[in-house]
Amino acid sequence: MIDNLPGLRTFARVVATGSLSAAARDMDLSLTVVSKRLAQLEKELGVRLLQRTTRRQALTEEGEAFHAEVLRIMAAVEQAESVVSGRAQAISGTVRITAPGELGRQWIAPALAAFQRLHPQVSVQLMVTDAVVDLLDAGVDVAIRYGSLEDSSLIARPLAPNFRVLCASAAYLKQFGMPRHPAELVHHQCILIGEQRRAIWRFDGEERLSVQVMAAFTTNDGGAAHTLALEGAGIARKSIWDVGDDLAQGRLVRVLPDFAISAAPLNALYPSQRHLAPRVRALVDFLSERLGKAWRWGTSASG
Repeated sequence: MIDNLPGLRTFARVVATGSLSAAARDMDLSLTVVSKRLAQLEKELGVRLLQRTTRRQALTEEGEAFHAEVLRIMAAVEQAESVVSGRAQAISGTVRITAPGELGRQWIAPALAAFQRLHPQVSVQLMVTDAVVDLLDAGVDVAIRYGSLEDSSLIARPLAPNFRVLCASAAYLKQFGMPRHPAELVHHQCILIGEQRRAIWRFDGEERLSVQVMAAFTTNDGGAAHTLALEGAGIARKSIWDVGDDLAQGRLVRVLPDFAISAAPLNALYPSQRHLAPRVRALVDFLSERLGKAWRWGTSASG
């Protein structure tokens, strides 16, 4: 029978941070203590949990199965501790969150600063990236993402409305003309996010349309695509959260406003609703309220 809560906590942090030394720094322990705790846990279990080399570590098959159970145990322990200590009211601890680049910089970072002022005992770690991060592998508590849920093991909570628009600079449209129908996009310079030079842009409404467009520019960064559109490089497909202010100020012009683009809702994703830490629940509630109040763009049809 395992009676080794420090060992379980240490094992969970080693997996989350990717190495014994990183876990030691994260837990403010010596590398020797972390190593001894992990060795004692493996001795008690009678199995090896991690395969370790000088360059990397990987969970064994037994380690993967055990890690899943440890995460559930840690969540249950944390919930029990919060009830006993009153932490459900005094929100504290570390929250790790990931968000897309432009949304993260423009909207999520300011919201996190406001949240931390309300809850000074909370430490926030923000990972801004357009890449899809595996929450468990990266040790992330909550991910802010556009679009439908692909991983059925995650819980999705809608945060705020969202729709996407096509946009370009006035200078670009003056030179190349304003398209009147999606089919005309094949004759325009398009800015695509990703590595492929072709993409399918879909439109909703009474008449559902799909148009294959060719890239004049491709980029892996949404912010770079935004900048290219502002610089007159072509037509970009962006979230209204990213370009709403530019459209309002005339820095960008909406293209094909009468043709709505398939929706990509803004969600908060996390591994488990059942054992959600109080600080994570408080943060998601705060983001939902703040982003809901910030919404000012109506619907995709009205733009």
